[in-house]
Amino acid sequence: MNKDQIQAFGDLVSRADRILIISHIRPDGDAVGSTLGLGLILEEMGKEVSLVLEDGVPKVFNHLTGADRIIREVVGVFDLVIVVDSSDIERIGSVLDDYGEPDVNIDHHPTNTQFAKLNLVRDNAVATVEIIFDLVQELSYPINLPIAEALLTGLLTDSLGFQTSNTNPQTLRIAAELMEVGANLPDLYRKAMLEKSIEAVKYWGQGLSGIQMEDRLVWASLSLEDRIAADYTGRDDADLINVLARIKETDISIVFVEQKNGSVKVSWRSRPGFDVSVVATQFGGGGHKPAAGADINGDLKRVQEEVLEATRKSLKKSD
Repeated sequence: MNKDQIQAFGDLVSRADRILIISHIRPDGDAVGSTLGLGLILEEMGKEVSLVLEDGVPKVFNHLTGADRIIREVVGVFDLVIVVDSSDIERIGSVLDDYGEPDVNIDHHPTNTQFAKLNLVRDNAVATVEIIFDLVQELSYPINLPIAEALLTGLLTDSLGFQTSNTNPQTLRIAAELMEVGANLPDLYRKAMLEKSIEAVKYWGQGLSGIQMEDRLVWASLSLEDRIAADYTGRDDADLINVLARIKETDISIVFVEQKNGSVKVSWRSRPGFDVSVVATQFGGGGHKPAAGADINGDLKRVQEEVLEATRKSLKKSD
């Protein structure tokens, strides 16, 4: 992302009246924070903005101002279409099927496919909200408390509370500046990362009851029956992957989540020295060296066997 790209983005925004912002399915904190933060910024500039997440906003982020404005499908015609925090166009679901190529792609994943007319991709950023914050600084966009809370939530969740290996001094400087606007870091951390619903914890229990470990690889599976038993309404793993990643005897952790459409959502986490994005890419997914994911067509048992085999090979190559 260079100055010409930043200026090009500014020109597109200045010419647009109606702007659409979209992020990926099964949204995490960075997807919600990027969508909401950028949307609120553009509204402060007098733009008419529509915010879309095909799967809606997870309950854990409902406290963010404007979260209730995010809808599940695209309605209307727009001058500017922006996709945030998505490594490829397929990750946003079907909401843009009738709209063609997006105008702008803002993202931080190394596996980004550069799918828009203008691609603002910086793979050394801890989160996409970091890139949006840089745009705010470079283009002198307005920032208020709700914007700061949305951006800080994205920064907190993608860095796992400033614990990921790519966290750097600039990450903390951005957090400090957002706090100076008024964002309450301890409160946002508690709401986004510590508090869990009873249904989510029951869902964890379903997965942990069948946890398996082999050498330095650990994995767990969540079936549709597990979701029903726990009365969990989400399509994700309720952050179970981050629980498995804390097991000290492992280098790579995997969670398999069965989906209603005949596919399986797979999430990987790894310690420094292992690149799980390489494995995820083999299955049409992507991500970062320490954290990656993929949606794989097939039944739970077959997908698990294929993914475990590919991951074991990756582990051996890293030995």
